[in-house]
This record gives sequence, structure tokens and C-alpha cells, in this order.
Amino acid sequence: MTTSSLISPTSPSQVSPPAPALSALGHEQVAFCHDKATGLRAIISIYTTALGPALGGTRFYPYATEQAALWDVLRLSRAMAYKNALCGLDHGGGKGVIIGDPASDKSEALLRAYGRFVESLGGRYVTACDVGTYVADMDVIAKETRFATGRSEANGGAGDSSVLTAFGVFQGMRASAAHVWGSSSLAGRTVGIAGVGKVGHLLAGLLLETGARVVVTDVNSSAVEALREQHQEIDVAKDAFELVRSELDVYAPCALGGALDEATVGVLKAKVVCGAANNQLVTEGPGGTAEALMDRGITYAPDFLVNAGGVIQVSDELHGFNFARAKHRTAGIFEATASVLRVAADKGVSPAAAADHLAEERMSQVGSNRIWLPTR
Repeated sequence: MTTSSLISPTSPSQVSPPAPALSALGHEQVAFCHDKATGLRAIISIYTTALGPALGGTRFYPYATEQAALWDVLRLSRAMAYKNALCGLDHGGGKGVIIGDPASDKSEALLRAYGRFVESLGGRYVTACDVGTYVADMDVIAKETRFATGRSEANGGAGDSSVLTAFGVFQGMRASAAHVWGSSSLAGRTVGIAGVGKVGHLLAGLLLETGARVVVTDVNSSAVEALREQHQEIDVAKDAFELVRSELDVYAPCALGGALDEATVGVLKAKVVCGAANNQLVTEGPGGTAEALMDRGITYAPDFLVNAGGVIQVSDELHGFNFARAKHRTAGIFEATASVLRVAADKGVSPAAAADHLAEERMSQVGSNRIWLPTR
């Protein structure tokens, strides 16, 4: 069963379809967490621990319904299993979601209650930052559990993971360039970046250092202004609509998911898509977005592979963070991306399907019946 059968194009704020039975999806464990004193409502989903403890962030989001939260955490935990397997980590896939508005519902007491639930799983699930949670939140959660990563350097963690996330996307882009043009150099190539927050900002800098021309857009004008203060040579597109219609060699979606809808794929002039945004493909599976890109001769570097620098960093934190070691491992995204693209070309399938196949192959090597037992 591939990721295409589960990952939904809907965002968390939209109404999600009823989740199928867990036995059909293959998830190993799902825990519903409620703390009356703090109002905590959370769900922790473990897709598999075949490769090791499940690793994945905690999302704090105002889901419309518990059903929507459940669908999201099932989808995300499964995607994390594939990401961790594909980038060579000895971790299964997990995810946590806290139901609520982080702007008004987040408190130290609530986060600590959540930390106790994470601790209760005995290391079968290791958490980190995600949408709505930050390094400071992981520091609070870590007061109650040994299994919180993404903490601040002052609290024994690795801090912000944006640097390695951007570096990993850059490596994936280089591998894609080598596959398409025969050279990993991006010098002289035009790269369009949609979204120049932390990761997009850093990615732009890496590209400029290699001699690429960079065009950017962001709904947040201050993010663009901050980037241009550092790099005045950057060009700015009015919006994503204009950017994807530009004469690009590479398109890098680095903002929200769902960047590759039917309209975008239909007009995109870039030969490579490689960006940091999660869940870029609006329609998964046979006949979906990945195949539409392939039909147009556009090479898609699977987002859950090229943006894996962040999870590589938090995984390294479990062993006493060493930046050089984590960066070296993140550099491996180059060869992992090249391998995916080779398999896709050899089999005549999309890179998304090839990535699924390689991840499933690695997970199956240790046997699907292995369950990671709690740490004493």
C-alpha cells in the first residue's frame, strides 16, 4: 500500500472524509489524549516502529472536528514513516496533533500535560516541532518527557532546523539538475522560490552562492523585503500566479502544501520541481499530479525526501547533537534523490511512486511484525 492511498489533498481546516478502519490503513497504534485540568485534547499516531522509535512533530491546530484531526494525524504519521525510511533513518513514522488555537489555547500546563502523554508511550514516539509548535514549546514539553527533540541549544537541543532543511532541498535540487541537464551545477539556472520564510530565505542564499538567478514571491511582503536587504540581486514576482508562468528552470514551492494543483502544472515552464513545502501534490496516486508532471516532462523531486534535513537534525539530537555529523547525513539527500530519479526512469513511473517503492522496500527488510518496545 503506497502513500498515495492515504494522503489527502485537503488541508487540516477543510472537512476531511471519514477515516477508514485502522486495520485497513496499517497504523500500529493511535492514542487519544485528554487532560481535563488543562483542556488538552490531542491524538498521537504511530504508523510503524519497524525501523525504530516513531519520530515526527506535533502540530497545534484549530481543527474543526476531532474527525479532521484524526484524519490529519493518520495521514501525517504515515508520511513520516516514508520520509524516515527513505532518508535512511532508523526511525518509524509518528505524529502528534493538539486540537486548539495555539494563539489562545497554548499554555505551559497544557504542553506539560502533553509531554506526560508522550512519556507514557515509553519512547515509542519521539516528538519535535511542527505547525503551531516551536523550539520554546519543545523545551516545555521536555520538562515532562525524555522523548522531545527540537529543543533549544541552551536545553541540550539542536535549535532551529531551517539551516539543514534548506541545505537538504539544495542537495535535492542539485541531484535533479544532474538528472535533467547532466550537471549538478545550478550556475546560470533560474530558480523560482514561492515562500521565503526561514527555509526559502536560506535556500535563496545557497542558490545565489552557486551563481543561480533567483526569482521569489511571498504573500508576506516583509519576508521579501528582508531577503532583498541581504540580496539586492534577487528578482521579485508579483505572486505565485506570475512566478509559475515565468521562464524558470526550477520551481521551488517553499510555503504551504497543495502548491502543485492542476492549473499550476498546466502552465509551469520549469523542468524541475524541488521545494521544501510539504504535501505539494494536490492529487496523489495513479492519474494524479505526479503523473501529470511526468506527462509534461517535468521532473518532480519528492518533497518528503528533499525536505528531510529537519528530521535528520532532530534524529541526530537524540545522540547528542553534532552539526557536522547531521550536515554530512543531510548531504546524503543528493544521492537519495538521484536514486529515486534513476528508479523512476528505469521503471517508467513517477518519482513519487519510485520514492514510495524504495521506502516500502527498506521498511520491509526488517519485517512488518517488529514492534519497538517501550524504553524503561
